[in-house]
Amino acid sequence: MTTIAKRSWGDSLELFLDKRSIIMLFLGFSAGLPILLIFSSLSLWLREAGVARSAVTYFSWAALGYSFKFIWSPLVDKLPIPILTKLLGRRRSWLLISQFSIITAISWMALVDPAASGLTSMALAAVLLGFSSATQDIAIDAFRIESAESDLQAILASTYIAGYRIGMIVAGAGSLYLADYFGSSIENYSHTAWMYTYFIMAACMLIGVATTLASPEPEVESSKREHRTKDYFNFFLLFLVIAGCLIATFTLSADLTMMTKKYLAELFGNKPLASFLVGTIRLAVAISVAGLAALAIGKSGVVNTAMINEGYIDPVKNFFDRYGRSLAWSLLCLIGLYRISDIVLGVISNVFYQDLGFTKTQIASAVKTFGVFMSLLGGFLGGVFTTRFGVIRMLWWGAVLAAGTNLLFMLLASVGQSSFMLYGVIAADNLAAGLASAAFVAFLSSLTDISFTAVQYAIFTSLMTLLPKVLGGYSGSMVDAVGYQWFFIFTTLIGVPVLWIVYICGKKFELRENSPESAIYAEDD
Repeated sequence: MTTIAKRSWGDSLELFLDKRSIIMLFLGFSAGLPILLIFSSLSLWLREAGVARSAVTYFSWAALGYSFKFIWSPLVDKLPIPILTKLLGRRRSWLLISQFSIITAISWMALVDPAASGLTSMALAAVLLGFSSATQDIAIDAFRIESAESDLQAILASTYIAGYRIGMIVAGAGSLYLADYFGSSIENYSHTAWMYTYFIMAACMLIGVATTLASPEPEVESSKREHRTKDYFNFFLLFLVIAGCLIATFTLSADLTMMTKKYLAELFGNKPLASFLVGTIRLAVAISVAGLAALAIGKSGVVNTAMINEGYIDPVKNFFDRYGRSLAWSLLCLIGLYRISDIVLGVISNVFYQDLGFTKTQIASAVKTFGVFMSLLGGFLGGVFTTRFGVIRMLWWGAVLAAGTNLLFMLLASVGQSSFMLYGVIAADNLAAGLASAAFVAFLSSLTDISFTAVQYAIFTSLMTLLPKVLGGYSGSMVDAVGYQWFFIFTTLIGVPVLWIVYICGKKFELRENSPESAIYAEDD
């Protein structure tokens, strides 16, 4: 981890006006817009269309592309796009391609009516949106890390999160207001209203396109070797084989999965547990099949071995070499679990508010507008505090607040439809989430090596969301089985081990702080 010097309060605040910070604000908007169009806004659309609650939360798996983006991150890092790469550069060309793909996916979703047996088409469009958005994230993350030195990363992370949250306001509150305005409600569903809404969301992505075209390409001296066109093509085919194996495994195992779920549900007397076990095993098998296929192709000599090593092996080896086996595994555990409390709860939060009796407009006002502004404040404070006090300390407090605020949802569930309580819970939850996110993004950025920016950061963020999103897909089933109160207790308890892991990582960094290649952020102990 690169040493980061403390700054004064004035210096920290002044960095928000840096040109690079402003660029990240707009790119953050472009990154934040698609996510709620897969999660909460889509969930409300599907509920209005009469789709079952358990099926609604399963759609959150369409965003698993965020958790597997490390698979194609070497493509974004290495593969030149004809014409565009020469005109715009490596990072901006991939940004532009992914942004136009996002616009296409959102427009496709707009044309599908889930109430008219369009769930399969909607799922495919949602998967394309998740894949395209995750690709954009890979390019933005690399763009951000390569645009500035390490001691500016906390501020860039803060402005990125601010833009991200603004994008969420537009996609969250904005889409709900628009759907209401165009005439759709839980009592009177209208596909036309949602179609117009999603077309407007697609048009909003043009802000990201304009930012990409107007921004300078980061000036980074690349140590990557150039390869033949044939090598790049074969490397792309390797990715297609890996993706094909994942899809084929899931498709071919569908009938067996249903039978096994039914058998285990009867055996255990617990349908959610059976679904979780079978789903986890199915995911592990799919990954194993894809990995074996990639290994076989690599050994066959069809793909340039040097490219495989540069794309997949070297970034991982570099990480373990720099931090050592013990600290590296501790860091990976921290990355994989840090966001688990808020992501698992977030998948079903809008359905929870709706079940309490709040209208779509009330949810939009409280959650998608007021709540996001509170997360902006949290992100701002997180950036300043991280620059001022150090990342490990802020990671610990962020974890405490992220898990602890989940208990407030229990209080809201017991009180019921109280606007005052709703705003109080939303304020605390989003303030904590914004603060924790700013510290965590700065932390992840500092862990990357500039030679493997896109791949390493993609691995970190993929790991960060994998387990939480797998669990989140079962949130509807868990609520059906145990109720909201016990579900909120569960989301709090799964965040407790994170505190111990942050403490362990902090201690291990202290033992290494005299080592220049792994010096910790300045601490105040």
